[in-house]
Amino acid sequence: MMLAKELEEILGKENVSTRMSELYCYSFDASGVEGLPEVVVRPATTEQVADVVKLADMSNTPVVARGAGSGLCGGAVAVEGGIVLDMCSMDRILDIDIDNLQITVESGVVHEEINKALEPYGFFFPPDPGSTAMCTIGGLMANNGSGMRCVKYGTTRNYVLDLEVVMADGRIVHTGSKTLKTASGYDLTDLMVGSEGTLGIITKAVLKIHPLPHARSVILASFDNTTLAGEAVVKVLSSGIIPSACEILDSTAIKAVRRFDPSVELPDVGAILMIEVDGMENAVKEEAALVGKACEELASAIKVAESGAESENLWKARRLVGAAISKIDVKRTRIYVGEDIGVPIKELPGMLEYVRSLSEEFDIHIMTYGHIGDGNLHTGMAIDMLSEEELESAHAVADRIYRRAISVGGTVSAEHGVGKARAMYMELEHPTSLEAMRQIKKALDPKGILNPGKMGL
Repeated sequence: MMLAKELEEILGKENVSTRMSELYCYSFDASGVEGLPEVVVRPATTEQVADVVKLADMSNTPVVARGAGSGLCGGAVAVEGGIVLDMCSMDRILDIDIDNLQITVESGVVHEEINKALEPYGFFFPPDPGSTAMCTIGGLMANNGSGMRCVKYGTTRNYVLDLEVVMADGRIVHTGSKTLKTASGYDLTDLMVGSEGTLGIITKAVLKIHPLPHARSVILASFDNTTLAGEAVVKVLSSGIIPSACEILDSTAIKAVRRFDPSVELPDVGAILMIEVDGMENAVKEEAALVGKACEELASAIKVAESGAESENLWKARRLVGAAISKIDVKRTRIYVGEDIGVPIKELPGMLEYVRSLSEEFDIHIMTYGHIGDGNLHTGMAIDMLSEEELESAHAVADRIYRRAISVGGTVSAEHGVGKARAMYMELEHPTSLEAMRQIKKALDPKGILNPGKMGL
């Protein structure tokens, strides 16, 4: 293959592969979307990325940037073939600048490693995805991921100061600056974050960091059903308390986690909320009491974690949820459809009740959990993959969930991205602005080589 030979000249033979076994490993993610690339390459520098993209531009070849492959929407799958850029070799932390409240990293750095490096300085990078131990910062930025502490601290977008990006013609540009704010020019940094590699390929980032809080406290509130839990979230937030994290697990999620790891102690109830407050120690105690007071009329029980170990045990339970659903029924497998909606806060009780009703109507396991404090719900379905009927039911449920979320002013993806899996809903969610998005895509990528077939663009 001529393309592979030219790529070997840029990257060295050891960093280029056309072996079918390896191409297959890069042909999917957890979403079920598939696409076989022609070649996989592993660049080690921005200049190598730029040279690869220049070659792709000249040969009109699709090029897809990929991090750890932990995506849930087919965002880094080469659905139109071409080159997959495995960015995981670009995994250096380049600079920790505490005086300027920032850290500079390459896009292949695993999220967890950033906070390990910052902890000795008493700082952290607040976005906290459940996949922290495997996802890369490049993938997190490409999807504007967030995680459990987004209620108080915001999403990844709020922490990106500057990006080094390879454009569709191979030019290397910087989108921002090292200042904590700027009013100069178009905000290209914000444009690139969440663009899923369709406008440029992120190679480096300057990220804003935050001091670690002096204290944290986790409140565990139990409820008879998810609707009451949703009402409690509305009550907590509207009372003026902004927790650092607010997570929900329904009864199915609770049962799954308890079976997956019996050492995790969770109550056998209809739903639980894990609400974390942080800050100065005295303020944390006061806010924990206020959270309990806001929940007391709706909750069946309220417990404040008495130690850091107890708090960590609760967060351990939350992080296990995604994998734990397999324990509900060994004959059924988790599928990632209808699983990342976001709705306005006051719509949470109704949305939770709607999902519960779909589970009964279609007789399908739906495990609801997620970052309920900012309206983000994950609805995990488990089905028999050999049953066409169950597969059809799951997709029908997902369609109903997506459409209901949009109808109440919500979104089909709050943090996992649109990719290929949710692209068909972009017109419905963005009826007046999708054409403007397409015009931006055309202007920055006129040949359409950057991650084609994604986001309805």
